[in-house]
Amino acid sequence: MNESDTGTSTRIKKFLFVNRKAPYGSIYALESLEVVMITAAFDQEVSLAFLDDGIFQIVKGQETTLIGMKNFSQTYRALEDFGVTKLYVERESMEARAISESDFIVPAKVVSVREMAELMDSQDIILSF
Repeated sequence: MNESDTGTSTRIKKFLFVNRKAPYGSIYALESLEVVMITAAFDQEVSLAFLDDGIFQIVKGQETTLIGMKNFSQTYRALEDFGVTKLYVERESMEARAISESDFIVPAKVVSVREMAELMDSQDIILSF
């Protein structure tokens, strides 16, 4: 029996997780991170994009004691262990928030709005958080 007989496909899908929300104050950032790791564990091609306030998710030096939440930013360093190495940050979002690449806890490729659109067009599945 082959794939065409069962109707299933083992084709690897290209997933892009778009992070637009600040890391704390909602569950979006943490939920995205968990889904990213689960998807990567199933050997799918996973990329992350950080836009708008989502870029704060990968900024160094997050202090969460006063808001009573656990700081999960160090978890982004574990993504490489899951084979997730394609992280993208929108340049215009960085500029609007006066953030530079040296502020990031993990390496990320800085891309323009146009390049981000091209990246999105090349994906099979896009999930936005």
